[in-house]
Amino acid sequence: MKKKDGISDKDRELFHKTVAGARRLKAEPRITPVKKRPPPRPLQQEKDNRQVLTDMFSDPVDPADMETGEELLFVRNGIPQRTLKKLRRGEFSTEAELDLHGHTKIEAREAIAEFLHFCRLHSLRCVRIIHGKGHGSAGKRPILKQYVNHWLRQRDDILAFCSARQVDGGTGAIYVLLRRKG
Repeated sequence: MKKKDGISDKDRELFHKTVAGARRLKAEPRITPVKKRPPPRPLQQEKDNRQVLTDMFSDPVDPADMETGEELLFVRNGIPQRTLKKLRRGEFSTEAELDLHGHTKIEAREAIAEFLHFCRLHSLRCVRIIHGKGHGSAGKRPILKQYVNHWLRQRDDILAFCSARQVDGGTGAIYVLLRRKG
């Protein structure tokens, strides 16, 4: 005869005989599994990187005001003059270079951002950026030169830059001194 739970008396008796020698285990308190948190993300650094890219897209330079053949020179406050002299003389070993020949303004901005990110990751100290003299551009003017000048001044990781020596490109290239990774 089956009871309302669907188990007959015979099956219930058989079950009890089978487990007669068994004893109940002490149940450990159950632990609810905790979801693994995703690894932390440097949100402020990501925000800063986005801001740098945004800043680099600002173009306060009027192409009509661009100078040709003039030497570029920038040094951040607190950098000794002897460091700038050494940079201008080419006394720092150039560890990498970026050639912007044939790049549009937008391509040049992106290439510089990627290049400087690479330099930072590899702890490079002095690099050369070739912006060109403008011989291939309309009007034979160095279009990228003033943009590069403006973009680099906005970056905190740039300590100084100056036009290269004649053998390294003269006024068509710059040496860039980068802040040490800290």
